[in-house]
Amino acid sequence: MQSENPFVADFVKMMNSAAGTLAGVGREARDGARERVKEFMGDMDFVSREEFDAVKDMASTARGELETLKARLDALEAKLNTPN
Repeated sequence: MQSENPFVADFVKMMNSAAGTLAGVGREARDGARERVKEFMGDMDFVSREEFDAVKDMASTARGELETLKARLDALEAKLNTPN
């Protein structure tokens, strides 16, 4: 039968506790850093991909309408400037 040395047993318990504490500290640090990055990104006024795509589509539509209106205006101006 193997006898257990109390010093070794206490040392092993202490090392196990330290390992658990160190793992907990690592998780806390990772979670804290993640939260700080989220706050930083939130303060930067970034837009979501969906918002960007919606505005891009609106700009494309407006550009098409502008070209149509410009063509109509050019036609009207040409009509006004032609002698009868």
